[in-house]
Amino acid sequence: MNNTIELLKSHRSIRKFKDKKIDENLLNEIIRAGQAAASSSFLQGVSIIRITNQEKRKEFSELANNQAFINDASEFLVFCADLNRSSMCCNWHEAKATEGFTEQFIISTVDTALLAQNVVIAAESSGLGICYIGAIRNNPQKATELLELPKNVYPVFGLCIGYPDQNPEVKPRLPLNVVLKENSYSDNKDKEIIEEYDLEIKKYYQKRTDNKKSMTWSEQMSGLLGREVRLHMRQFLKNRGFEMK
Repeated sequence: MNNTIELLKSHRSIRKFKDKKIDENLLNEIIRAGQAAASSSFLQGVSIIRITNQEKRKEFSELANNQAFINDASEFLVFCADLNRSSMCCNWHEAKATEGFTEQFIISTVDTALLAQNVVIAAESSGLGICYIGAIRNNPQKATELLELPKNVYPVFGLCIGYPDQNPEVKPRLPLNVVLKENSYSDNKDKEIIEEYDLEIKKYYQKRTDNKKSMTWSEQMSGLLGREVRLHMRQFLKNRGFEMK
């Protein structure tokens, strides 16, 4: 097994960081590594907002369920799906931008996720730890105002990066034979495989260092998908220009 594969399999979310700055050159190289990710039609539909203002950090922490480590991480970045830039290109070439299409929303959001994951891998390979912050979508309008985003741009998630001050356990993933299917989708044997995985996850939650709980994976998913979540997102995205035509 090579070092890259081992690095990827050792990923953990870090929520406690040392009081140590990341060298500016290293940060820039990590972002450049992110930019090297695949991009559909070469859209490069991503903008990253680096939050260095501590008051803004505090406000992001508050809107993201008061996650204090947003204030403590060396860097807090907000990754935004950006169709404003491509719309400007249309204006420069006297072409009319076709806005609001679902496909445009998909490719800009996927571009954002791919670039961010490259950033994560580059950061972890440099001895840094990360934690994605999807909770900024609890109040995406407030996040938009803090970032002063133009139309056709929306905040997808935040990312904390810094030097880890904890060593959490690696969370076990679903068995490969549940995720990897051949030629067509079949879930005939998934239930019994997931029942075994549930036991593994329950033991993990009970033994891990922080945030112990007694819950299986399937119980966690039934709680997640058994309730309505962030009902404001559809109207918010429409207001941002992502109309899903």
